[in-house]
Amino acid sequence: MDVTEVLLPGVGLRYEFTSHRGDRVGVVAHRTGDFDVVVYREEDPDEGRPVLRLNGEEADAVAEILGAPRITERFADLTKEVPGLLSEPVEVAPGSAYDGRPLGDTRARTRTGASVVAIVRGRDVIASPAPRELLRGGDVLVVIGTDEGIAGVEQIIRG
Repeated sequence: MDVTEVLLPGVGLRYEFTSHRGDRVGVVAHRTGDFDVVVYREEDPDEGRPVLRLNGEEADAVAEILGAPRITERFADLTKEVPGLLSEPVEVAPGSAYDGRPLGDTRARTRTGASVVAIVRGRDVIASPAPRELLRGGDVLVVIGTDEGIAGVEQIIRG
């Protein structure tokens, strides 16, 4: 899908794309941190019909809601394309040896060859977490690797 970015001097940026149904959709990111979602009228492609206005916090919530399932789908698609590559969730139990410690302390990739590609924390998703990201009890690690590598990460996290 092509997304066009247009600078709106004094306003912010507008991102546009055409939906699978043929609707032209725009998201205006205001300099103030607010966002407008608009649909352009077929009869006048320059006139957008406002659909929704979100503040920064609301936009983050919508992005997380829409992003979490998409991340999982994309990893599932990737594992179908590469034989032997799997994606599995690994939970950090409260009180685990890594509860409150940085992800890098696990040395999971070095020790197992599997990679932690995201951390799901409640409704939040931390994609491509940095080694300094602190793990918390209840976190779910999205791990990609071989069956043996994923099992190794589970063993590390469980102690």
